[in-house]
Amino acid sequence: MTFLVTGATGKQGGSVARQLLAKGRPVRALTRSTTSPAAQELARLGATLVQGDLGDRASLERAAAGASAIFCVTTSFEGGPEAETQQGINVADAAKGANAYLVYTSVANADKETRIPHFDSKYEVEKHIRKIGVPAAILGPVYFMDNLLTMGRRGLAQKRYATPLSANRIVQQISTEDIGAFAVLALENQARFEGKRIDIGSDQVTGAQVAEILSRILGEPIAYQRTPMDPTSERSIMYEWLERVGYSADIAALRRDYPELHLHSFEEWAKAQNWKALLQ
Repeated sequence: MTFLVTGATGKQGGSVARQLLAKGRPVRALTRSTTSPAAQELARLGATLVQGDLGDRASLERAAAGASAIFCVTTSFEGGPEAETQQGINVADAAKGANAYLVYTSVANADKETRIPHFDSKYEVEKHIRKIGVPAAILGPVYFMDNLLTMGRRGLAQKRYATPLSANRIVQQISTEDIGAFAVLALENQARFEGKRIDIGSDQVTGAQVAEILSRILGEPIAYQRTPMDPTSERSIMYEWLERVGYSADIAALRRDYPELHLHSFEEWAKAQNWKALLQ
């Protein structure tokens, strides 16, 4: 099998590409810049770099030709929700044209009418996948543990863990490593996953629990701080929904049904990070 991985230099796609390569699988890594350090690292690991853009249908068709399976991840943070939907449609159409099996990462609860723009944009892709009949599996990850490494770094440097949520509000989370492991399992087992939509998560913790875990790991007190929501931010819509409704992945069932995967608790994930380097 030959695997085409989109977003190969990003968090999710990079995790999928690296885990496939570690298993000796042939990987085509789709990237807008084949000369970037992240792309060159994938090439060093054995990936074939393919230049393309999710907004460029022709480049996707060229990349997909001859691929057995395709991993697709989209993002709304550059072009907005409408552009994200078009990205997913382009990849799904390219997979259909190449007679390839598609694994698409959406977001947990996107099929529950959340009215969160970057959830709805992914759900539009899900509907298109079903409409055109491309063989596919859909994974819906919950909140990323790895967000702490980007959005949370400034707060941690000031000895606080800050979010707009109540301290005792439970939030389901997953590491990008676990997303990659789920995606690889789905890519390698089409008969087992085709036609399924699975919300995936690894752990569920409150903000207060996260602060307590980080305090122990970092060896210094980290305080939880609830920050005000910015009503002009799209993220505020998501956080308001997280406070009021929240994700509903069945983590216990995931651990039961996929015993071959090690789903990391938040504490396991946090212990594996190089906080000294990250907080310099």
